[in-house]
Amino acid sequence: MPLIEVNNLVKHFPVRGGVFNQVVAHVHAVEGVSLSINSGETLGVVGESGCGKSTLGKCIIRLIQPTEGQIIYEGEDITHLDHARMMPFRRKMQILFQDPYSSLNPRFTVRAALREAMLLHQVKPPAEIDAEIERLISLVGLRPDAADKFPHEFSGGQRQRIGIARALAVQPSFIVADEPVSALDVSIQAQVLNLLMDLRETFGLTMLFVSHDLKVIEHFCDRVVVMYLGRQVETLSTEDLARAAHPYTQALLGANPIDDPDDRRPLKVLQGDVPSPLHPPPGCPFQGRCPLVMERCRREMPPLTRHGPGHLVACWAAEGGSENSA
Repeated sequence: MPLIEVNNLVKHFPVRGGVFNQVVAHVHAVEGVSLSINSGETLGVVGESGCGKSTLGKCIIRLIQPTEGQIIYEGEDITHLDHARMMPFRRKMQILFQDPYSSLNPRFTVRAALREAMLLHQVKPPAEIDAEIERLISLVGLRPDAADKFPHEFSGGQRQRIGIARALAVQPSFIVADEPVSALDVSIQAQVLNLLMDLRETFGLTMLFVSHDLKVIEHFCDRVVVMYLGRQVETLSTEDLARAAHPYTQALLGANPIDDPDDRRPLKVLQGDVPSPLHPPPGCPFQGRCPLVMERCRREMPPLTRHGPGHLVACWAAEGGSENSA
């Protein structure tokens, strides 16, 4: 049984305006996403900025309340649980934020931040908390004296390590990593990714890894969900990325930097911008930028269909290779 199942998840943000501050429109951030994550698996979510990746992750762990849909964690529906009944699940589900500095309280030392989390969730007896804090700080590769320093005294990479320590402090089984390395230098990105990979193996963590970089997804994740304008357009194993069927996934792959310095092929840059989520186009959301667009694409939303084992695609152009409807 999957650790997490998400069924037809929808999130619309109201936009208010006018004299009476009434709702005048909705931002369609997530539109009908369904996925499952097995225990110990890392599922990647990839797409351009504004495609709903971060909103999806925050909805799954109930930092944001979804508009519609269902979230099942370990067989229990947590979609509409109130604060009190949600608390045991808060401990099991943690998040790493994109900006490590803004996610840390500038008035708290590292010790105070970790202590607060442990006391709130009663992870350890108070007498054992200091020893556990020292263990966590060592585990994420920081010096022992880091415990009594404030966030402004650390570099970006060190702050993200503190964020990882804080997430691990409550002994979670599931972590949403919301672009945890995108704000870091490239050399530091590799260190943090390697740390996350080691910790994933050590603690048997299940992860949802959000990124706009398919190279990172391919290196770090077992499967990937490709999102465009809030919709799930393709799901497949990272081992099968070379056989991606959706034109958007192919465009993302074509934009990846080429590893061979002697290969002078030009990068395939996707033209145009993501449409406004306030007024999504009819039919396929990718129709305005797709090189394979047909008249049907402008009228009808393609369903998510099975294109092979573990491979789902929402594209009329890929329909010829599809099997049964997902």
